[in-house]
Amino acid sequence: MFTYKGRREQGGCRLWRVPSRSCTRGAPVKACSLPAGTSRAMPELPRSGICCVFFLCGWLVSSHGTDAPGAVLEIDIETIDQAVTTAMAESNVLQKLAEAASKKQPGVKPIKGITGLKVKDLQPPEISLTFVPGTGLFMAVLTKITIAGRSFIGGNMEISLVANMTAKNKLSQADSGSPKFSVENCQIAIVSVKTNLPSSMLPKMVNKFLDSTLQKVMPGMLCPAVGAVLGLMNAKFDTMMAKIPFGALGSIQFTLLSPPIISQDFIELHLKPILQHQGGDPVDLPADPPALASLPPKTEPGTQIVLSANLLAGELTLLQASFDLNVTDNPALELPPLTTATLASLLPEVSESLPPSKPLVIELRVTKPPLVTIKEDKSLLHLFTTMEFLSGDPSDSRDPLFVLETHINLDTQFSVHEEKLHISVTLDRLYKMELSSSSVGPFDVSSAETPLKGFLADIIQVAYVPALNAALQEGMPLPYLFGLKYSHTEIRMSEGALVLNVRVK
Repeated sequence: MFTYKGRREQGGCRLWRVPSRSCTRGAPVKACSLPAGTSRAMPELPRSGICCVFFLCGWLVSSHGTDAPGAVLEIDIETIDQAVTTAMAESNVLQKLAEAASKKQPGVKPIKGITGLKVKDLQPPEISLTFVPGTGLFMAVLTKITIAGRSFIGGNMEISLVANMTAKNKLSQADSGSPKFSVENCQIAIVSVKTNLPSSMLPKMVNKFLDSTLQKVMPGMLCPAVGAVLGLMNAKFDTMMAKIPFGALGSIQFTLLSPPIISQDFIELHLKPILQHQGGDPVDLPADPPALASLPPKTEPGTQIVLSANLLAGELTLLQASFDLNVTDNPALELPPLTTATLASLLPEVSESLPPSKPLVIELRVTKPPLVTIKEDKSLLHLFTTMEFLSGDPSDSRDPLFVLETHINLDTQFSVHEEKLHISVTLDRLYKMELSSSSVGPFDVSSAETPLKGFLADIIQVAYVPALNAALQEGMPLPYLFGLKYSHTEIRMSEGALVLNVRVK
């Protein structure tokens, strides 16, 4: 008789469970306590009133959990600076406004003694940004401009000036739900002026030009540039909140749960992910593990993106249909033959009930949404499956010989490539196995170490895991980061979350 000695499983797993979210099971008493100073001598409530109080308390607790973000972005000043600089370069907004300022404007009187005024040269601006806690963004832009025209004495006149523009910009939540920058205060200061006018008329002409033109024209030229650049940033925020295709299987969309939080070091955005199948049906995120109730500390420079374990589980739910597999005999897998004779050697108690020496098919189906658990030193993907064992002979009945319910734990490794999060898996252990039904008679699979369990663990490792990795190779979309690349990204694991640190270089 053939005896199978499978590879011994290593490692272990402890599922993370959280208390039930109800007042009757572990909810904080303070959630329903009286305000300070309120007398506790209350009239006795009828039974229905007590029920309503407990219902309201449970609703408040569960609502708080529902509003926890699935992802959090902590955007540092370098990322904002790079996005603003890129927006200004891509739009060429200063040059466009300078060209517009050179044209004759209706209602604007010409400057006496100067004709044909135009902007001759505009150097790339020097931009300095700082966060204003609780408000938004302070922007200082140093611009070097050369203005040319013809003076009344004849000949060309050139004035080179350095202007410093400062603007305080508010960051709020727009009616559309996206973050939105808006200009609150914009001022222009002329730092220096140089001209080719004769020295005898320099003071008079320059003072006239400054009084009549620069202090009036420059704000009209540069301050709209701030609004234009912030408009481009707002368009990027809208893209961040837009629906992102998830391959051919569905889509994901991030929505802002609350107005942006601005600190001295970063802008914090709490995002709620909305996942949909291709047909529009929503994908519910698992309640266990919970969404992000607290955030890991930001310890490194760069933009920190925190992805909750239940967001990853929801994204994997979109891929769930591609996790099913039919396993048949394949000599290339270097496993014992997948036949009823092999089964008989593994299950002697029902060997006489099994068909003699028939090919075997194992239909592996994921029956529940995937679960992801993340610790600081380990991340697991949990798959809950059924394994139906059928005769591979076409002439035999399609009724299964027996059906097992299994819980498979898979070690997960994460990487980032082309603005997508990629996951690859290896077998941690076949955590649990139960007999669901059997047409060949009862047999025991509850033992921690059985030949059948070792045999199935090897099948999972050499046949199922490669199929899973092939299904996962498409990757999962990451939040849009102003069009910037995730090319310098470090990944670490925290309790219940995956943390990405993105450096702009």
